[in-house]
Amino acid sequence: MMMSGSFYIAKDRDSRPQGDDSHFICEEKQTIGLADGVGGWSSQGVDAGLYARELMNNSLLAILTQPDRQVDPMKVLDEAFRKTKAKGSSTACIITLQEDNMLHAVNMGDSGFMLIRQGATLYKSPIQQHSFNYPYQLGNSANSNKPWQAQVIKLAVEPGDVIIAGTDGLFDNLSESQILETAATGIERGLHPEEVAWPVAQQAYHVSMDREAVTPFMQASMMAGKSHIGGKQDDITVIVSRILDT
Repeated sequence: MMMSGSFYIAKDRDSRPQGDDSHFICEEKQTIGLADGVGGWSSQGVDAGLYARELMNNSLLAILTQPDRQVDPMKVLDEAFRKTKAKGSSTACIITLQEDNMLHAVNMGDSGFMLIRQGATLYKSPIQQHSFNYPYQLGNSANSNKPWQAQVIKLAVEPGDVIIAGTDGLFDNLSESQILETAATGIERGLHPEEVAWPVAQQAYHVSMDREAVTPFMQASMMAGKSHIGGKQDDITVIVSRILDT
């Protein structure tokens, strides 16, 4: 069984509290999902979060038609993609716990997740991007990617394992070690996943506002010949899931 909780911080909390991210937790089907609307659409007068919200809503509807503990994330993503007609594009990550205690996931772009066991990172999903800060993304435009291009991931999990999933607002601002350090106390104390997600999201937000912080995004920028300094202001979604005894 997988117990989950989340925390979300919009970049523009006062003017656009809904932001560009969207996510869901479906305890009934042991499935979580998140998406990050690509902000560049706002320059064309498009709500950059609209596609992400519609995609996640359609993903949840698709999940509810599948058998318990047998959700197929790729089928979910494909069906949601075909039904999402909004302008825009987004990254996507859908993770489910199947009855064989296998974690099945699909991940498109630079959202993703970490699997933590006994305080150490067992796995971190790789970023899919065409070039620096240009992630793979689902959408209805000619240049968008398709669901079949998403990474398909299968991992064996054990009771006590913890999954930390997030949009790039998390992973661009905090390194794996910083995420582990921030989440460690809550994980060790057995707090509800939402109480673990909250300090992780808050720490990512504080770093995103720090113009002198050394961040994964800054380091990636330098490797790409760019010159971004400090944190990266962005919407931040964090979902934490704990694997329980069946």
